[in-house]
Amino acid sequence: MDNKKKEIVKEQEGFTLDGTVDQHGRPALRGRTGRWVAGILILVNQGLATLAFFGVGVNLVLFLTRVMGQDNADAANSVSKWTGTVYIFSLLGAFLSDSYWGRYKTCAIFQAIFVIGLVSLSLSSYIFLVKPSDCGDEENPCGSHSTIHIVLFYLSIYLIALGNGGYQPNIATFGADQFDEEDPKEGHSKMAFFSYFYLALNLGSLFSNTILGYFEDKGMWALGFWASAGSATIALVLFLVGTPRYRHFTPKGNPLSRFCQVVVAATRKWKVEIPPSGEELYEVDGKEFPNTGGRKMLHTQGFKFLDRASVITSKEYTSKDDDQNLHNPWHLCPVTQVEEVKCILRLLPIWLCTILYSVVFTQMASLFVEQGAAMKTTISSFHIPPASMSSFDILSVAAFIFIYRRLLDPFVARLKKNSPRGLSELQRMGIGLIIAIMAMFAAGTVEHFRLKHARKDCSNCESSLSIFWQIPQYVLIGASEVFMYVGQLEFFNAQTPDGLKSFGSALCMTSISLGNYVSSLLVTIVMKISATDKMPGWIPGNLNKGHLDNFYFLLAALTMADFMVYIVCAKWYKYVKFEGNNGHSDCNNCCNSKV
Repeated sequence: MDNKKKEIVKEQEGFTLDGTVDQHGRPALRGRTGRWVAGILILVNQGLATLAFFGVGVNLVLFLTRVMGQDNADAANSVSKWTGTVYIFSLLGAFLSDSYWGRYKTCAIFQAIFVIGLVSLSLSSYIFLVKPSDCGDEENPCGSHSTIHIVLFYLSIYLIALGNGGYQPNIATFGADQFDEEDPKEGHSKMAFFSYFYLALNLGSLFSNTILGYFEDKGMWALGFWASAGSATIALVLFLVGTPRYRHFTPKGNPLSRFCQVVVAATRKWKVEIPPSGEELYEVDGKEFPNTGGRKMLHTQGFKFLDRASVITSKEYTSKDDDQNLHNPWHLCPVTQVEEVKCILRLLPIWLCTILYSVVFTQMASLFVEQGAAMKTTISSFHIPPASMSSFDILSVAAFIFIYRRLLDPFVARLKKNSPRGLSELQRMGIGLIIAIMAMFAAGTVEHFRLKHARKDCSNCESSLSIFWQIPQYVLIGASEVFMYVGQLEFFNAQTPDGLKSFGSALCMTSISLGNYVSSLLVTIVMKISATDKMPGWIPGNLNKGHLDNFYFLLAALTMADFMVYIVCAKWYKYVKFEGNNGHSDCNNCCNSKV
């Protein structure tokens, strides 16, 4: 009753109910903090930061071939490794945010690093790399560079990777923090925020993929990089301007120690008999879990070995009623702490199944661009930059977010009369995989016909097949992103414990990271296996002599196999259950949800 009275008082006084605080650490006032005022600031910040990031990333493969002198396969691998590193750094950002700094401070620090990296890249390109000044376009590649200049280039782009990687998972979660999920209206807005967040991300890259892509394709690399640096600076300033309006969750402490305590305590008691029901297991009193300040989680079946960590033995029973603080956490852990570990273990199979999708997604930044560069890229006298074709992906994302939110989701909800929601996150992710398979078949078919219209004896000759034949594969990738990545953001944010929300967003980023590394490894393996005396491999420097279509069809087959595994994992998954069902009214009723 005390907790209920506190909630009533907080609601009457206009405070949020989810435990957020303002910049001074006081309970957040609903009318003066958060909601869409703060949310829109964060969306604009995300759009500008994305513009800056893709101003570098979308044409990086061409910069490596035309300015740095790498061949197609090496450039594709370098981009995959760099992009993968961006998302590996997301784990670092999530750890610092959840454990020590909080999301606001983490976002501010990593955005500052991001700006420094962009300024460094702009300076090094203008002074050292794009020399002579008219080099770097399709017809005039630049010459060789000194070791110092190459080191400075890689230092700059990996500073960009560190800054953007540490910032990305936290800004998504920080934006969601601005909506009180204990309030029905704000809780609905919180779910909608992830769709608008991904839309902002794509709209932000639209300028990079069109205007900046055009200038960079013409060899004006320094101008493009300076525009990115300016955009990132404005994004940081806007983020800081919104400081008085933001809501904050305090850091929850190091999750690694909590995880290790459960494993050690369970291992110590490996001979202890587990009670048939979870009612006899140890749990702390109160609505919130004192170790993290988050909601308590209900006991679930599965991973029974870990339940031993919550079994009260005779040694611990004597002090149970005296003082709970006397318990050694390496011997006895509350049910909520055990469920945290179970929750992450259940998420891992789903997360692993998303990695191969990211292999498909990463082709847009590498092989799709190289494929487009080998096609007819002119209309009359106007040259279409191959990287700008990804604007069709962005338009597809915008269109399908509208189609899903306004048409498909309400339609499915009406069909499912017993549920206020349409497709579940797991169902949407499965649909994303199916559309990704279709995208790879489309890309392989286009490449098959491109080769028929290509001159194999000429490395610089365009195919007579127009670059606009790439539109279907870009549109299908965009549609798959709406179902996969937006669903993934919502799923991991909802299913991770309160003390690991940034980690949930980082899982999304890390799946993209590993997808890039797997893509790089796959390209290397394919090139070694497919190379013969008569053919230089499927993805040679001269694509007219290769078989890029076979590589696309291989990805389609691998994604199909991944989808089959995903169905099994999604059927096995059990949704997390919070005590009191606060903020997750649908979760306790969907523990056996099927794809």
